[in-house]
Amino acid sequence: MADVEQKTPQRVVVEIFGDSYPLRTDDPERLKKLAAGLDHLMKKMAGSVKSFDGTKIAVLTALQIVDEYDKLKHDYDELVELLDEK
Repeated sequence: MADVEQKTPQRVVVEIFGDSYPLRTDDPERLKKLAAGLDHLMKKMAGSVKSFDGTKIAVLTALQIVDEYDKLKHDYDELVELLDEK
């Protein structure tokens, strides 16, 4: 059996929509990438709703992400179903 490398969680500070969040992760580069993506989506949402309310922008962005996830999951489930039929 192969040894599983244990990564030590590291402290990383990311900035999302003007706020800093000190977080712990075993994959700092992935977390930074995710945070940058969320920051981008929130700034884009802020431009389209013309609101300065960070909570409202966060909730609307979360709804957008969940909608995209739901569509991807639906497509994935259909693909798995098609593969199972073969």
